[in-house]
Amino acid sequence: MPNAIELQNLRKIFTFSVKNPRYSIWKNFFNPDRQEIVAVDSISLAVERGESVAFIGPNGAGKSTTIKMLAGILYPTSGTISVLGLNPQRERQRLSYNIGTVFGQRSQLVFNLPVRDSFRLFGKIYELSDRMIQQRQKELVALFAIEDIMDQPVRKLSLGQRMRAEIAVSLIHRPKIIFLDEPTIGLDIVAKRRLREVLKNLNRKFGTTIFLTSHDAGDIEALCARTIIINHGRAILDMETAVLQRKFLTQKRVRVDFSQPTKFTAIADTRLVHRDDNSVQFMVDTSKIALKDVLDELTTHYSIEDMDVEHPSLEEIISTIYGQQAR
Repeated sequence: MPNAIELQNLRKIFTFSVKNPRYSIWKNFFNPDRQEIVAVDSISLAVERGESVAFIGPNGAGKSTTIKMLAGILYPTSGTISVLGLNPQRERQRLSYNIGTVFGQRSQLVFNLPVRDSFRLFGKIYELSDRMIQQRQKELVALFAIEDIMDQPVRKLSLGQRMRAEIAVSLIHRPKIIFLDEPTIGLDIVAKRRLREVLKNLNRKFGTTIFLTSHDAGDIEALCARTIIINHGRAILDMETAVLQRKFLTQKRVRVDFSQPTKFTAIADTRLVHRDDNSVQFMVDTSKIALKDVLDELTTHYSIEDMDVEHPSLEEIISTIYGQQAR
């Protein structure tokens, strides 16, 4: 059985016209200078079926371009692509019955209709019987806990509700792979946690291969056993996420708001950043003390109104990786 994804020396070059101030209007129009941008530069990788893989990097690294080529939306300049043994460009229609795609900043739900209608629409697009649509809708509604929003127009949903519905609808045909491009963008911490749990259950229950891009290091830690980092169109790192955590994701910033004025006592092996009567911020190095132990001590000894854990940005992680590679 072929791998879920196989790429060999994949390249994508975008070419566009640029105005040369030394040329006349007519020459710029009929014979303009051309400029090339290498969006994806000789990426080779393989993803096994059932894997959860984070494909991450800074803005402009080539993440979304790669996903669009994997889904058959864009054609590569050179190299080969195999998704479930199919060529996405030559066999796009056949492939579409086996993959799901979710772009965090673009909705595929019908804006003015209830979520239930989008389930039915997508079921018909994928040529499912009415009985099968009802069965799979029931499974997905339970998995994503969206029963209470099924009859609401999409335009009235919160961002977190909409993203759960987006992913649920994209799974109506039970795809073998789901491509997720920034699925948690703009969500609050509670909505992110809920969505991550659902995606983990999806991978465990159905064996769905998850190929995720995200700027949120928390998504990577929570969802993906493997992480591939790209920058300037090239894959610069491919390792188990647990190893990545130990090497590059050890620093966490913890922010706590107390429900009443509180005298905070510093926790051992943490570094205080800010403290006043109503809040505190400090850094935790998880190579020295487990984050769970820190959170347990906070909830045991203090009355807390709100708490958040911030992860280092991908830009910081990639900068650290380059720094270590340079040494």
